[in-house]
Amino acid sequence: MAVIVPLDDERAAAKSLEPLQALVSDDLHEVNRLILLRMQSRVPLIPELAGHIIAAGGKRLRPMLTLAGAHLCGYHGGRHIKLAACVEFIHTATLLHDDVVDESDLRRGISTANAVWGNQPSVLVGDFLFSRAFQLMVEDGSLRVLDILANASAVIAEGEVLQLATTNNPETSEDAYLDVITAKTAALFSAACRIGAVVAARPAAEEEALESYGRNLGIAFQLVDDALDYSARQVTLGKTIGDDFREGKITLPVVLAFRRGSEEERSFWRRTLERCEQGEGDLEHAAALLRSHHALADTVSRARHYGAIARDALGIFPSGEVKSAMTDVVDFCIERAY
Repeated sequence: MAVIVPLDDERAAAKSLEPLQALVSDDLHEVNRLILLRMQSRVPLIPELAGHIIAAGGKRLRPMLTLAGAHLCGYHGGRHIKLAACVEFIHTATLLHDDVVDESDLRRGISTANAVWGNQPSVLVGDFLFSRAFQLMVEDGSLRVLDILANASAVIAEGEVLQLATTNNPETSEDAYLDVITAKTAALFSAACRIGAVVAARPAAEEEALESYGRNLGIAFQLVDDALDYSARQVTLGKTIGDDFREGKITLPVVLAFRRGSEEERSFWRRTLERCEQGEGDLEHAAALLRSHHALADTVSRARHYGAIARDALGIFPSGEVKSAMTDVVDFCIERAY
């Protein structure tokens, strides 16, 4: 199975989310409490299905970034709690819709909501969570916040549609791929970070710095995710290998291998991803092609580039625990590849 080889001879000390989690733990507890409260409904299926995907969710990275951004900007109020919950609802809604579009059966090793309850309930509960997110935005009362998060929601939807144009097309360009992940993933990262500066009423330069940090972090995060889909490292992270391959998704590793490969290799990608004619051993062969053309290592190298931009964006903020923790997040997102 594919293994991502470190690009440097010596690895830096492993980074983690723990410093950030420790700094925002009290706020995150309130966010989780609010999420559980606001996903309730008189229709029993809604909290049941929503609770399934939320309980199986990740580390709440996006809402933590909202909380961290507010702390970095010296905010001491309570608005960031509702807005962090809002960000998580948007993210969860997109996951529900993604799994339906991708016809996914597993997410993080657990059955997806659509696999358990079917496509229609999953789409409709996703719509419910989007609606809850907009209720929280309205309760915040800031047109500026509403503008940022509503725009992010629209961009994410555009990214989903844009991805349809690249799925099963191995001739997709790197630029087209970047357009997809900038919309689908980075848009919410950037909005989640930016609103931290907005609630703190900080100058435009700080808003833009947090927006840049979030956007570039989001791109780096997705690049590593796409490399990991072909890596044995994926198993240690509690995820299955080869989901993107089986679904015919065109990610950067494939784009690079397709461009660099022979005509015989391109025929393989056309058969397995364009026509979705896949058989035993095809995933292993795909991983071998990615290794032979250094597509995985180069994908992680690009992630490092965007990670460096994210770190530099924080340069205008004074040094401290929050800034250090947010820098560690960048390193953590990239070092998952190892």
